[in-house]
Order: sequence, then C-alpha cells, then structure tokens
Amino acid sequence: MKRILLPAGGAILATGLLAAGLATTAQADDTISTDVLASQQKAAETLDFWTKSNNAALKGAVAFNPDALEVQKISSGGGYSADTKPGSTAPIGEEKKATVKVQNVNLPKTIGKVFFEGRDGKLYWCSGTSIQSQYRNLVATAGHCVYDIAANDEVVSRWVFVPGYYQGKAPFGVYVGKQAFTHYDFDVYEDFDRDYAFVTVYDGIGGSLNKPKLVDWNTYKAYQGEKFVKDVTVTEDEYKKGKLDPKTTEYYDVDPGKADEASGPDYPGAVVDRFEVSKGIYDAAAVGKGQGYKFGEPIVENVTYQEAFKYFQDKKANPGKFPAEVKLDEKGNSTLTHYYIQKWYKQGKVARYVRLEPYTVVHEVKSVGRLGDNVGGQGFAWNQPSGKYVRTFGYPYGPHLDGNKPFTGVTPKWCYGKTAKKALLIPSKKVEEQQSLKCTVTAGYDGGPWLYKYSNAKRLGYVNGVTSLIADTDGNKRYDTITSAYFDGETKVVYDAAYKSWSGKLIP
Repeated sequence: MKRILLPAGGAILATGLLAAGLATTAQADDTISTDVLASQQKAAETLDFWTKSNNAALKGAVAFNPDALEVQKISSGGGYSADTKPGSTAPIGEEKKATVKVQNVNLPKTIGKVFFEGRDGKLYWCSGTSIQSQYRNLVATAGHCVYDIAANDEVVSRWVFVPGYYQGKAPFGVYVGKQAFTHYDFDVYEDFDRDYAFVTVYDGIGGSLNKPKLVDWNTYKAYQGEKFVKDVTVTEDEYKKGKLDPKTTEYYDVDPGKADEASGPDYPGAVVDRFEVSKGIYDAAAVGKGQGYKFGEPIVENVTYQEAFKYFQDKKANPGKFPAEVKLDEKGNSTLTHYYIQKWYKQGKVARYVRLEPYTVVHEVKSVGRLGDNVGGQGFAWNQPSGKYVRTFGYPYGPHLDGNKPFTGVTPKWCYGKTAKKALLIPSKKVEEQQSLKCTVTAGYDGGPWLYKYSNAKRLGYVNGVTSLIADTDGNKRYDTITSAYFDGETKVVYDAAYKSWSGKLIP
C-alpha cells in the first residue's frame, strides 16, 4: 500500500427537467475525494449541449490524449502487498447463458464512451463501464477522464456517459454525471497509482432533444421558439410546377449561379485550390505562388493492403483519374502518395432550383430509467492476486508514437491475457505499484474496464482495474502495454462511498 505524505494544506427546461440545486459534498477523509459534476439545473444544460443539432457535439468529440497518457520508459518492481483481504461485489443484469463454441468475444452491454469538455474548451471522450451499485447509477473510468490534471485537478465540465455509443447514436440513452468519487491522492497529488474514478449519474434521457420538425408556413411564422428554413435542391421541372401552383409558390426559389473563372493569384477575389496530378507533373512544377505551381508537400496516406491494391488496379485502367503513387506492402504499411499543384480561380456560383422547407425545433424526450436497469453493471473486485487473466475493453483511436493510426474509435476493442506479476514502476509519473497487461491499443482506450473472471456467455465480470497509462516498452514507437491502478482496500473505500450515493431523475 502506497501513501503520499505531503503537508496538508435553457431550451431543455421546456421538456420538464427539474431545476434544483445540489450542495457540494465535503471530503470525507484522507482516502475519499468527491466533487459535484452537475446539479440538476446544470445537468439540463449539459444534456442540451451534447444532444442539440442531432448530437453534433458527441460526434465532434475526439479521444482524450494528454501527455500524461504516453509513457516510453517503464520497469518492474516487487510484488503487491494487499492492505486488506481480497473481496468482490457481484455484477447485476446477468444475461441468459448461451453455449459458446468458438472464441468470439461477446462485448459487454455495460461499456461505452465518457464525454466531457476539458478546461481547454475542447471536447473529448474516454472509455468507461457501468458498475454495480445500490442505486444502479454508477460508472467506473480513469481518474484523468474526470479530473483535469492540467488545470489543478479541477473536475472537467459537461461529463456524460453513453453506453453502447455508435456514430452519434445513444441506444440506451445519455446519462449526465452528478458526482465524482476518486482517491484523495489522485485529486490532490496527481498520484497515478490512484488513477480511477467512480461517477454517479442521473437517470438516462432518451428520445430526441432539439429535433427539427417540418411544418407549414403559417405554423412557422407563428412559432416563437427556435426555427430555421432549409433549402433543398430540386429539378427545374419541379421548380416550374411549384411556381405554377399558387399554393406552393413561396416554397420555391431559384439561385441563378455563376461559373468559376480561371485567374492568376493576383486577380482581385481570386482563391486557390489544390488539384491532384501525377508525380512527374508535380516534380516539374515551380515552387512559389502561381497557376500550376506546387501546392505544399506530397501527402502520404496510410491505407490497407486491399485499398492500395484496388487503387493500383484502377490506376492501370485510368492513370489520369488515379494519379497517386502506390506502395503495396502486405505487412501493413501500404500507402498512397498524393501530389498537388495550385489551381487559381475566381469563384463562381452553381445554378440551383430550391424548395424552401420551414422547420421548428422541438423536444421529444423521456426518462429511460436507471443505468444499471438498462445495461446491467459489472461486479467489483479488490486485492486480487497478480498474474491472473483479465479481459479489457475500450475504444482506441489515437495514433502510435510513430504516427500510425490503426484504430477508428468507432467500435470497442478488447485485449486478453495475464496481468504482470510484478508491480510496474514509471518514474516519470511517480508510479510505484500499477499493474500492467500486454495490449497494443492507443488513446481513447483509457478509462475502459479490466474485467476479472469475465463470462463470455453472461457478458459480465468484475472490474479489477481501469486503463490508466499506455506504454511503449521496447522503444519501437508502438504502444504495447496498458496499465491500471491496483485496486486495493482503499479503492474499495472510495467505491463504497460512490456505491451508496443516490442521484435521481432529470425528468419527473
């Protein structure tokens, strides 16, 4: 057991969401640190922020990849010394058993993405999981996915959990974080040996927030809320028919357009665009500013071998349409190299016939209930022996140190193996007793659960860690190891405090 000894020193309201305050909970002792993420009123604003414009903010978030996540030099130390007896809390939401004939991994329903706004104003996501609790309202993730270590360990803003998230869809609802629980040493001293957090969430919200609704023009003109007009390109025939019908006249309009005009770079109003050419034309082009001059450096695109081979075949048939240079490599390093020259022109305007469609913005939301009732909750285990098999899950997305980017972050990935028997030492992060596992994932996977005794049939196990750091142990610029805080008796104290905390509903 390690201890650090230092001197102590608006639109959503229309849906019927409650607007009540929430008192800040004081630190309970020198183990637990707890912070309010969102009162019910703030939760309403948070929900509106992430879900407006068809979940645009969710779609725009990127994988959290702080410098603290990247580690290149690690070493092993001694074994772990349990501070209490081993123990576990059983999972909830057991699914029907199924006969498993092959090693196809059944992904747990409990995992999803944690979304938040960092203190730098940017939108990020990590991985996380629903975990068993008294009120079925708890999420386990990494501490650095809740506390911004670059901003004096203040909690991040607009924290939500979306289980089963997929390309802007929230199949089980959106769950706004209410209160965060972590170890005092992580909150105050940035001790990555305690890089975990348990977050209580309000009941989930489903349905459609800020949903556009097509209406007639009289309704549109009378509507006092948010509204907009969308223009839809139509054929000339449809436009003429609409103009002839007095009932639909104001739904139609014409944009006469204007063709682009080729020009030089000094022509008033001229703009430049890139035009892809072959390597030979690019090499012969001049450097500088002018029509037909080089447009920046060649761009190397990493592609799969199958994509490169298809491009190669297309290039043989039509080299003018497919000018990129192709590198075929069955070992996973196939590339397309693109060459561009400058194309200067004065912008014109495309002729269009349009139909004008009036929309109002409405809210059609509902409470979908408690997180654990909808997706279940993994169990919790502490003081377990090292060298045991675990299965980890998460959404990797970021690049390796060499720039290679093998993951999309769209679907969850998993790793399986035995944790190292010796504790991990990472001097740059003051880590003295993290556990580790061989796994070649990247940023975005952090916060995801390490599940001990995972049942592939039940899709349930025991959370015995969450991904903290991602390391390159052999110096080849590719990540090969993930780490987690060792869950001991003090972790159990933090978990117990979160386990018993009620959160409540946003919609009565």
